[in-house]
Amino acid sequence: MKTEIPYDRFAHVPERIFGVVDLAYNLWWSWHSSASVLFKLLNRAEWKMSRHNPVRMLLETPPRFFERAAANPEFLRRYDIIMHRFRQYMEPRTSWFAQHYPGRVPLTIAYFSSEFGLHHSLPFYAGGLGILAGDHIKASSDLGVPTVAVGFMYAEGYLHQHIEADGWQKNVAEILDRDAAPVLRVLDDDGRQLVVQVPLIDPPIYVAVWKVQVGRVPLYLLDTHIDENLPENRSISHRLYLKELECRLRQEVVLGIGGRKVLHTLGIDYSAVHLNEGHSAFAILERLRERLVAGMPPDQAREQVRGTSVFTTHTPVPAAHDVFPEDLMAKYFRGYCPSLDLSWDEFMALGEDPHNPGAGFNMTAFALRMSRFHNGVSKKHGEVAREMWQPLWPDLPLEEVPIDAITNGVHMPTWLNHRIEGLFDRHMDSVHPNWREDYDNPAIWEVVDEIPDEDLWREHQWLKMKLFSRIRERKRQKWARHRDEPENLAAEGLMLDTSALTIGFARRFAEYKRANLIFEDLNRLDRIVNNRWRPVQFIFAGKAHPADEHGKRLLQEIYQYAQDPRFGGRIAFVEDYDERLARYMVHGVDVWMNTPIPLMEASGTSGMKAGMNGVLNLSVLDGWWIEGYNGRNGWGIEGRAAYTGERREDANTLYDLIENEIAPLYYSRSMVDVPHRWVRMMKESIKSIAPQFCSLRMLKDYVTHYYPSVCMYAAGPGRQTAGLEEPCLPR
Repeated sequence: MKTEIPYDRFAHVPERIFGVVDLAYNLWWSWHSSASVLFKLLNRAEWKMSRHNPVRMLLETPPRFFERAAANPEFLRRYDIIMHRFRQYMEPRTSWFAQHYPGRVPLTIAYFSSEFGLHHSLPFYAGGLGILAGDHIKASSDLGVPTVAVGFMYAEGYLHQHIEADGWQKNVAEILDRDAAPVLRVLDDDGRQLVVQVPLIDPPIYVAVWKVQVGRVPLYLLDTHIDENLPENRSISHRLYLKELECRLRQEVVLGIGGRKVLHTLGIDYSAVHLNEGHSAFAILERLRERLVAGMPPDQAREQVRGTSVFTTHTPVPAAHDVFPEDLMAKYFRGYCPSLDLSWDEFMALGEDPHNPGAGFNMTAFALRMSRFHNGVSKKHGEVAREMWQPLWPDLPLEEVPIDAITNGVHMPTWLNHRIEGLFDRHMDSVHPNWREDYDNPAIWEVVDEIPDEDLWREHQWLKMKLFSRIRERKRQKWARHRDEPENLAAEGLMLDTSALTIGFARRFAEYKRANLIFEDLNRLDRIVNNRWRPVQFIFAGKAHPADEHGKRLLQEIYQYAQDPRFGGRIAFVEDYDERLARYMVHGVDVWMNTPIPLMEASGTSGMKAGMNGVLNLSVLDGWWIEGYNGRNGWGIEGRAAYTGERREDANTLYDLIENEIAPLYYSRSMVDVPHRWVRMMKESIKSIAPQFCSLRMLKDYVTHYYPSVCMYAAGPGRQTAGLEEPCLPR
């Protein structure tokens, strides 16, 4: 089995700089700004037109651009430096993991997720879960943790969002041109695309296999849109989170059982699986079946599978956990069940929700029962999850329920703006020249205090103007296509003021996230946004799930407020929120607002991205912010439940903070127009959030707490485990 870059399609690229083709097919470039600049220098206009897709850009750039670059000494100097860094990075011996874990047992983790948010040129994600998965495998690559990832090749990705004149969300499909994207077909021994049959499913389902190289980590993507499948099965991988329940079940069967079969077919050995949410939990079944077929005693097989499985749960919202009725499970698993040495009742009991017996097969309950290592994604979420799932361990007191917590982190090289990064370079390089490899070390961030206030403020203002420029350009393009009415031009950000305090809110539009909390008292909000001396403006973005009618109505409500002339164009809704727009927003707003119902936000990561760029958080004390808030790096709201009276109390707290603390602080300026006390909080935000809430810290926590343990389970009795019992991890 192999993957081959179609080099013949790039015959117009000169040999001297042909390395850009290899670089284009490895997403390493996406988190190294100097590498992406290389593509930009080749053809700036096409780089923009391709939406920063280097494969498409290289294919559509005329030969004269490459000839000019190959004769340009300055370009060649940059090219040689970048290619040297890239090749050095790809050498496994140089990795953090190789240096700290020279053990004799091979540790490879198979990381399964239903979505991966890596870059907007590959739209295989819907929101935070996918972005977290993408950041996880990028960090695995950076640290050299041996990892192979499995996900879906979604032909249509997640929905593209078009907001109609009345504010209603319209879902727009866009087919990915996979032959002009940084993704490759996996080929079989005959040179055809590899196709694998999902085991023991009738009628049969087949998947074609694709590969995305994410630094050192291969990500294999499953594609059912092939001729071998019946028409009803070709759509399984069309898009994320299909509405119809049977389609969802088939999707999860393909991801879990089919994904495990693909790794087996590819000959990829791994020590353990890490399941990112319950969507891929059926991989556990296939791992169990394979051991039983090989003759392993049932009790031993179950114990080994459990001992080599890590499960991360991401939500305390009951409706977010997939539950499939028994008759639907029987349709797909009656024939599979005997191979597991289980009766039908025993099989269904593995997925029984103790809160709702008989409701069906609960994927989270199943994953918890069939894995030994489980965690929530913040300390508070760990507490909530232990209480939520204690009935699975009825003999244990609450504090001993075996659900740990590893707080999420974000991949700093992806989310730190390159201008802020350059500012850090100028002040850190003399003290910590390797700060990019050691950015989870809190000590190095003390240098941030030495950055002149004027410099940090100037860069932030530049990023703010960049955000507004991007919003206006998107609006100009939409107007050119649809000729929107003036009130829609205002509603989508055309009248935003670069000098006004700007608060951003970008989330999936689900009820518990309370996107409309700030609109609880319209008269109070009117006074705040239209304050003559201290105006405030709000930018909203986000998508409602295609099946969530309430979320769509909530979005429409906010859009219509943005159309209301009483707010003077100071409320905007920016459509089609994606990873690219997220970058502009977490870099460019002044305050990042988050207002969920308490205990409903498992972690959240967008505020981490904003905080490490110096944007201040204004958030309900839930999820990660309970750990992140220190009283000097933003503002915390205790938060109440969703009842009407308590909701109004939360809104009043929000208004009081904005009106009496945040706006006065923002507009308190020196003679050189720098709000020094505000900038002091920006520095505290960076220092406190960057090292603690980054994916390096997160992944080192997984390595410390789980991965060596699952590796030892995989090794079995008598196998060498040197270097794994006592990890020497700098924290």
